[in-house]
Amino acid sequence: MSGESSLGSRTDSLLGDRRFAWLLDPKLVSVAIGSVAVVVVAGLIQVSFGSYSMTLSQAWAAVFNPEVVLNRQAWSAFLFGGEMPEMSRESLIIWNIRLPRVFVAILVGMNLAVSGAIFQAVTRNELASPFILGVSSGAGLAILLTLVVFGSLTAFLPLIASLGGAGAFLLVYAIAWKGGTSPVRLVLAGVIVGTVFGSLQTALFFFAEDVVVVQSAIAWTTGSLTGTDWQQVRLALPWTLVSIPLAVAGSRQCNVLLLGERTARSLGMSIERVRFALSGVAVLAAAASIAVAGIVGFVGLIVPHVVRNLVGSDYRKLMVGCLFVGPALMVGADAGARLGMSVLVGTETQIPVGIVTGLIGGPYFLYLMRRQQHMGEI
Repeated sequence: MSGESSLGSRTDSLLGDRRFAWLLDPKLVSVAIGSVAVVVVAGLIQVSFGSYSMTLSQAWAAVFNPEVVLNRQAWSAFLFGGEMPEMSRESLIIWNIRLPRVFVAILVGMNLAVSGAIFQAVTRNELASPFILGVSSGAGLAILLTLVVFGSLTAFLPLIASLGGAGAFLLVYAIAWKGGTSPVRLVLAGVIVGTVFGSLQTALFFFAEDVVVVQSAIAWTTGSLTGTDWQQVRLALPWTLVSIPLAVAGSRQCNVLLLGERTARSLGMSIERVRFALSGVAVLAAAASIAVAGIVGFVGLIVPHVVRNLVGSDYRKLMVGCLFVGPALMVGADAGARLGMSVLVGTETQIPVGIVTGLIGGPYFLYLMRRQQHMGEI
């Protein structure tokens, strides 16, 4: 009996190993390692420059300062708020001002990439993204309404932006519903809602008389990480800890959806329930990024394409790949947004990170269009 029990446990162990063997796929491992390297290099570049002058050795020593890295009180203050422990001026500047921006970029990149990947599976369309399905336009309209009409509510702007994005997607889903939904109707409804909300956003700019309000609205609607700190990390992190595991867990359902509705139903899947649940996860992930960075374009559209070209269309690998490539793109783009103008024209002006991701995304899609004869349905 003991031999049979031992044999059974070894068999279960082998089956478990095989079940997760795809995680050791050489292409996926290479993508993860390369993305982590980009995040580390771009992050170190970010923290090395700023209005307070310090050498590279001082900046990097502050990043890896064990008195901060291994200090429970410091991490408690960072993640939960509270009193900061005593630390050097360099460590205070790096850990309280510059590094939080890198961490926010990581969270935003993860959430937008995963959100875009889910929307592409739900609609079976590789051009789908939070932009296409109304989430971004709803958030943008909510932001502008708050800044222009309800100025007293600006303290709640992150929450309002998230609710605006979620409400817009529910409207898209309601428009697309006709005894059920379909990928085509979801995309068309998203285009309708996005067009109407985009027109309303443009109209609201004519009612904004304060230049500061206009600049703030532009920063929110183009996506910016300027001025982010640990408060934004604390705001985005709980949502991320919910949405990312749910997205990874839903990768199998995404694979089934891509087989087509008839095949999915034959396998016993409740199409509408799964589609709505996955869409809810995607909206939650997009809302987590919109709440702290505004509307950052192209990340949710580009990253799934990049990962799909590198590791294949299996959504188990695709989701994990997005968790690495998304942060790499965001941290790299934000380093360009923060330091690009000082390199090009010698000014300290920072441009919104959404402009940089757009400048990256446009040429990349031109490359895809030239390379692939058919783009659209997955």
